Amino acid sequence: MLTALLVGLFSSAGLSARASGSAESLALRGFVARAFQASETIVAIQIHGNTLTTDEEVRRLSGVAVGGIVDATTVDEVAARLRASKKFDKVEVLKRFASIADPSQIMIVIIVDDGPVHIEMTGDPDQPARVVKNRFPKLLFLPVLDAEDGYGLTYGARFALPDPAGARSRVSFPLTWGGEKRAAVEFDKRIESFPNIPIDRVLAGGSISRRTNPFFDQDDDRERVWLRAEREIVHGLRVAATGGWQHVSFMNLDDRFTQIGGDVILDTRIDPVLARNAVYAKASWEHLNFANDDANRAEVDARGYLGLIRQNILAVRVLRQDSDTSLPPYLQPLLGGMDNLRGFHAGTAVGDTLVAMSAELIVPLTSPLKVGKVGVSAFIDRGTVYNKGERFADQALKEGYGGSVWFAAAFLRLNVAVAHGRGATTRVHVGATVSF
Repeated sequence: MLTALLVGLFSSAGLSARASGSAESLALRGFVARAFQASETIVAIQIHGNTLTTDEEVRRLSGVAVGGIVDATTVDEVAARLRASKKFDKVEVLKRFASIADPSQIMIVIIVDDGPVHIEMTGDPDQPARVVKNRFPKLLFLPVLDAEDGYGLTYGARFALPDPAGARSRVSFPLTWGGEKRAAVEFDKRIESFPNIPIDRVLAGGSISRRTNPFFDQDDDRERVWLRAEREIVHGLRVAATGGWQHVSFMNLDDRFTQIGGDVILDTRIDPVLARNAVYAKASWEHLNFANDDANRAEVDARGYLGLIRQNILAVRVLRQDSDTSLPPYLQPLLGGMDNLRGFHAGTAVGDTLVAMSAELIVPLTSPLKVGKVGVSAFIDRGTVYNKGERFADQALKEGYGGSVWFAAAFLRLNVAVAHGRGATTRVHVGATVSF
């Protein structure tokens, strides 16, 4: 019935076409008529992507052959048979027309991925090499090198296993020494194929670490597990929820606590190193549950970048970290250093509430088209930290000012700042990160 109706419609179109002399409409009518009147037949099978499995074996596993009939379920059935063989990491089956003149002729295109393979030398002169499937997952390796003001140089390696939970997933194993001694297992999965799921990224992990608190000059030992889920609402606006547990040994304290919280991040920067006419803002809240008490921490970090003449940029920042109750010393924010108050050493003071602000003129010296960018900057920082029960209006803000030289490339960032703290001394601050 449907076939007759469609053919009839195109027949009417054909009558009009004959009246107007349209050869294209006549050809279209004939194409549709043949498409609905003839059974679709496989005239060719193309196979792509196989490096280990032969074409003949793929055809055998697919269960179809040239001359076979194609119906509404053929493509799905072929894909299901290939996946059931457990020989391929990925399978895709496509249906294509093999002829413009005869739409009943169908080509089946099979795309498979054998997974990780390697070349193995056989010693046989007739067949000196062969392709062999990897027996064990191949770990990726990246060096870790980071210099953080107040904590020193951290170095080590990160091992990673790609796609353990499907595409765009990763399990990594960072191992570091020096400023931060840390061993961890971290899982990262981006979810893109399910638009109705309210999250698009999941992160989880566990770690053990030790670093020296620069204010108390005592080791901070931690065991931690965490789970984080994120969602991009619109481009540049991301929300997240985080939960976790920590065990901390610090001085004479041995604490365990759970934590749950969320954050919202607005980031319109295209290049975080040389952002221009952009904003970055983060607001976060976290509830901490100790054995005998609770605490709620909040943080607001707002940054603005205004483009001036040529490449020059004016960057301003306001940071506030606060708690609704007194925090244990290992959770109190630190004032000083490259992070919030240059001209004073990292860990100059600690407290339950930290407020810092800065203004910086950034002057690039190289073209923005260069892979490596070099520049200088002049800045002024102000900040204070105080305990619960005290007021910001009663605090005397510390002030530091100076200049820096910086370098940024695809995988390396280096910043050397010389700053004078008003009423203090002149200090050199160094921050560097190597990332891949």
